[in-house]
Amino acid sequence: MPHAEIAGAGFAGLVAATALTQRGWSARVHEKGAELRAFGAGIFIWENGLRVLKAIGAYDDVIAGSHEAFVYEIRQRNEIVESTRFAADSNDRMLTMTRQTLYAALLRAAEKAGVEVVVGSKAAAAEPGGALLTAAGRRCEADLVVGADGVGSRVRDSLSLLKERDVARIGIVRILAPRCLDEFGDGAWHHVIDSWNLSNRSLRILYVPCNEQELYMAMMAPVTDAEATAVPLRQDIWTPAFPQFEPAIRRASADGRYDPYETGRLTRWSSGRVAIVGDAAHAMVPSLGQGAGIAMMNALSLAVEVDRGPTVESALDRWERAERPHTERVQHLSRKAAKERMLSNGRLWNPETKMPIRVVPSGTEHLPRRLD
Repeated sequence: MPHAEIAGAGFAGLVAATALTQRGWSARVHEKGAELRAFGAGIFIWENGLRVLKAIGAYDDVIAGSHEAFVYEIRQRNEIVESTRFAADSNDRMLTMTRQTLYAALLRAAEKAGVEVVVGSKAAAAEPGGALLTAAGRRCEADLVVGADGVGSRVRDSLSLLKERDVARIGIVRILAPRCLDEFGDGAWHHVIDSWNLSNRSLRILYVPCNEQELYMAMMAPVTDAEATAVPLRQDIWTPAFPQFEPAIRRASADGRYDPYETGRLTRWSSGRVAIVGDAAHAMVPSLGQGAGIAMMNALSLAVEVDRGPTVESALDRWERAERPHTERVQHLSRKAAKERMLSNGRLWNPETKMPIRVVPSGTEHLPRRLD
C-alpha cells in the first residue's frame, strides 16, 4: 500500500489525505497544534468547493450546518450599488458557514476514510526523495509528501520553492458575532452584505450569516490603522462608520484576529516526491472568496493524478500543468478586484469573476451537474 505523509491538518491537508485513502493509500497528517480546531471565523464555499466536498463525503455535514445566501449586496454608506443573485439553477451556489463547521465535516470524512492524524507534530522540512522531517527530529518516509502547512510553510521553504510572497497594505479583522436578528429588526439580514465607508479611513464590513445563530464579519482596514485593526474591536471606530451593524459590533467575539492580504507564488509546486498545496502554494487575496475552494480542488486533483501513476514524479508534473494556470488566474482576478476596488463600486460580479465558481474540479466529473 503506498503511503503519504502530510504536513498540516487544515482544509487542503485533510482533503488530500481523505482523497488519497479513498484511493487505496495510507495517509498520516501532522498537525503542529495540540488540538484539532479551526480558527473562529467564517468562510465562503461556492459550487466548485461543494463538488469537492461531495466527492470526499463531507457535503451533507456542511450543508446541514451552513447558510445558503442567495444574494450578495454591495453597499456604499448603506446604499445598495449592486445586488447579485446566486443559486443552484445557475451553478453558482454561495454557501457561508463558520470555519469550524467546514473543519468538523472534513475531519469526519477523514476519520471515516481511515486517515491518521497526529497532533503536536510540527513539520520542519522535507526531502525530495520522499521524507517528512519533524521539529522533534523524526524522519517519516513516504511515497508522497504533501506540504499543506500554510503561508509560512516549512516544507516549501526547505525546498527553496518560494518565488514571490506579497503582503498587501490592507487586511481584515476576522470575527464572529451573534446574528442579533431581534435587535436588527426588519431588513435583508439573510443576505451577504458587503458594506463600504471610504469617507475618512477606508473601512469595510462584510456581513456574512453563517447559520441560524452565528454571524461572521470580515472588517477591512489598512495595516497602518492601529485603531481599526485592534482586537477586541474598537466600537468607537466601527459603530459610527457602520451604525446599521451596531448590535453585532457591540456583541462581537473578543478573540478575532487581523490578517493582511497576501499572495504567494512558487517556482514549482513540487520537488521530487514532495507536493505543495493550499496557502503554502498559492495564498490569495480573499476578494472572490475562493481561497478554500481552490485549495480543496487542488488537493483532490493531487490525489486523482497520483492515483493514475505511473510514478509520483510524473503525476506531480501533470497535476501542476493541469491546475496551476487556473489557480493563478483566480489569484490574478482576486488581486485585481481588491486593487481596483471592484467590490466597493458595484463592479465585482460578472462572467469573468463568476468563472471560478462554475468550474468542475478534477475528480468530480462523475457527479451530476446539480448536486441536489
